[in-house]
Amino acid sequence: MTTPLRRTATALTLVAALTGTTAMTIAPTAALAVPAGGYGDLVETLAPAVVFIEVTEKAQDAQSLADALPPGFPREELERRFGPMFPQQSPNDAQPQQALGSGFIISNDGYIVTNNHVVDGAETVKVKLNNDKEYDAEVIGTDPLTDIALIKITADVDLPTVPWGDSNTVRAGDEAVAIGNPFGLGGTVTSGIVSAVSRDIHSGPYDDYIQTDAAINRGNSGGPLFNADGEVIGVNTMIFSPGGGSVGIGFAVPSDLVQKVVTDLRDDGTIARGWLGVQIKPMTEEIASVLGYDSPKGAVIEDVTADSPAAKAGLEDGDIILTFADKDIADVGDLTRAVADVTPGSATKAIVWRKGKEMTIDVTVGDLAKKNA
Repeated sequence: MTTPLRRTATALTLVAALTGTTAMTIAPTAALAVPAGGYGDLVETLAPAVVFIEVTEKAQDAQSLADALPPGFPREELERRFGPMFPQQSPNDAQPQQALGSGFIISNDGYIVTNNHVVDGAETVKVKLNNDKEYDAEVIGTDPLTDIALIKITADVDLPTVPWGDSNTVRAGDEAVAIGNPFGLGGTVTSGIVSAVSRDIHSGPYDDYIQTDAAINRGNSGGPLFNADGEVIGVNTMIFSPGGGSVGIGFAVPSDLVQKVVTDLRDDGTIARGWLGVQIKPMTEEIASVLGYDSPKGAVIEDVTADSPAAKAGLEDGDIILTFADKDIADVGDLTRAVADVTPGSATKAIVWRKGKEMTIDVTVGDLAKKNA
């Protein structure tokens, strides 16, 4: 079971888990690489830019809880045998829910990255720094598809920041350090290695997670995953947990993807993604063998949506997309991400295999938001 890492104060729920008055910007160098003696110097440098987030969610009354039951749930039969599941209460009796998460400061004027599921449905968001100062935060924008959110606080001093690392250079076996707020225990540091990269756990269309065995739990949601140079290589988002706690399988959204999302959110609070308009499936071993490939690659078009950018470009059922926007397509996830990365309205090229030959097709990418509107 994969579990987002937010922790509610009333229950552990399975959902989808500065100091001083002078400016301080953290810029790790080679000198900050983890020494043989441990991570102390590194953590001391980075911790001031990691924040702890407390969210107040809208109170749920008995009716709203009942409405959240899945279709087909045998509520009437259970209540007949065991009594009311949701005793009647007045609106004044409904209590707001509290939730905790983590985040990290990316600009000295107070922009903070966290997870969408940390702030989703929030009425109020409060941010606590590691010097115990607290601020009300504004949600600038959220992206449920990557589970990333951007929030902002206003302070009377420049705030410390942490730098981005290049997640494209991360390899399995690299060192990893997580700092966050698991179960409300602020300032918690754990370490491990990168267990895998480009992990698809079937949680959404843009799965490309960094997997780590650094212990992360509920409350770590939105916190940073650092490399040994003190650079953010991912945002801790989800764990695999049969029992609810860390078993050494955690997932972080890679920093390169997060930066693109955050830049878009910071601009106007929304995300602009490209849209092609095709249903796709992986290439089979049989097709790969016929085409002379050592292994399957590319994305096979099963269906082209009428009046879509793909249809207007002349893409057809059965086409195998090998590259898109100059990016090699190894599997269907590569195509999904490549299309999303193209600015809506932009012209690009797709190289496809059609009926025994390779051909290049000009495509003007559409706007996913307008398509879903």
